[in-house]
Parts: sequence; C-alpha cells; structure tokens
Amino acid sequence: MDKSVKAFRLISSLEAISFLVLLGIAMPLKYIWDMPQMVQSVGMAHGILFVLYVLGAIYMYKKLNWTLTQLIIAILCSVVPFGPFYIERKYL
Repeated sequence: MDKSVKAFRLISSLEAISFLVLLGIAMPLKYIWDMPQMVQSVGMAHGILFVLYVLGAIYMYKKLNWTLTQLIIAILCSVVPFGPFYIERKYL
C-alpha cells in the first residue's frame, strides 16, 4: 500500500477517534460536570486532524482518481461520527 494512503488512513482513524472522544467524553464533562478543560485540548487536536483529513481527502481524490461524488462523500463523512471509518472501508 502506498505511503500516502497509509498516512490518510491513520489521519482518518485519529480524526474519527478524536471526534468520538470530543462528543462522548469531553462534551459531557463540560456540560454536565462543568469541566471544560478537556474540550479545549481534545477540541484543538480534533480541529487540526479535521483539517488534515479534508486536505488528505482532496489529495486522495487526485491520487486515487476518485469521482467528485466520492470526494464529497468523504468530506461529508468527516462531520458524522464513525464516518471516516466508513471511508476507510469503502474507498481505501
């Protein structure tokens, strides 16, 4: 497997995990137990991974000759919990 595809798979997994941690752990800590600290750190990491994921999806669009529809699906999946895992299985 190509190094760039492996890198995108890693970024995709990390982005999905950070989103799940943000939604499932950090947000409840902030809004239920008034502990916003985790949202700040996990939110920043997730934001960086999100940008890397979108840029990686654009790169994969060009490298793997994805259709425009596949690119749009990949980008939309970045805002859905577990979405990046779907992209890994379906397109990579």
